[in-house]
Amino acid sequence: MQTIDGNGAVASVAFRTSEVIAIYPITPSSTMAEQADAWAG
Repeated sequence: MQTIDGNGAVASVAFRTSEVIAIYPITPSSTMAEQADAWAG
């Protein structure tokens, strides 16, 4: 078990339930894109 923030939780669910995740860079951005990219390997 690990503690994560809301952005991490949303990124985790999106990664596990989607085949494709489209990410558009905006400012200010969160770490959701980087987390999904890291999980994709």
